[in-house]
Amino acid sequence: MDNDVDNNNDISVLRARDFWAALVLIAISAFFLWRTSFIPLFGSNRAGVSGASWYNSAAIVPLGVFGALFILGLVLLITAIRAGGAKTALTAVGIGWNRFEAIRFSTIAIIIGFYIVGLVPRVDFILCSGLLITALIYGFHTGNPRRMITSAIAVFTPAAYALAVHLPQSEWAAPHDDDWLTLAVWIILSGLAWLGPRDAVARAIPIIAIITPIILVCAMAFGFRQNVPNRSGLIFSQIQYQYYVNIRPIWRK
Repeated sequence: MDNDVDNNNDISVLRARDFWAALVLIAISAFFLWRTSFIPLFGSNRAGVSGASWYNSAAIVPLGVFGALFILGLVLLITAIRAGGAKTALTAVGIGWNRFEAIRFSTIAIIIGFYIVGLVPRVDFILCSGLLITALIYGFHTGNPRRMITSAIAVFTPAAYALAVHLPQSEWAAPHDDDWLTLAVWIILSGLAWLGPRDAVARAIPIIAIITPIILVCAMAFGFRQNVPNRSGLIFSQIQYQYYVNIRPIWRK
């Protein structure tokens, strides 16, 4: 009987937090969708080049990503409201202080914030996205607060260095010292993941963290011919060179 009561309370608190999380997700997605609306899509100046096709517009990827997040937020909000999360969220049960949840939300905010502001404009996209994926999986799939803090420090360190050393836009494509630092932190964090419990998730982290950003950035750059961040980055500059010098001429001939 006590176990049933505890489970019901846990579900009520979970739905209340889903309610708040959905509102935050919807607000962030709506903001970035609004900012993306300034990028030409169907006008005469698509992708900043007159006469370019609509699918070459730089708006395609952010519209897809943040549109999906917006829909996900709506689904989560509806689910939370139907389960009574909105009502519970306005009570002390939903709002009450919880140290574990505070660590979880604050570390996620640090990771996402410093990834977007510090790493993406200045560091090779494959390196910073690989570090992000590793940090999110390693830090949060077991629910261990120490791992969450370690992941936040791992993303914060190269991002803070990139912001401090290469703050002006004129230095975003500068020497790759921030790329090398990001790579070193990524390797260290991957090593920590492998030293932990050898579950299926831990074994999949390096594969997911490497393959996902490579496929994404190559599809954006060579498939949809999108503007990708930091083309002169340590890894992508080599991929781009090999594509145009050795691969593309195969079918161009």
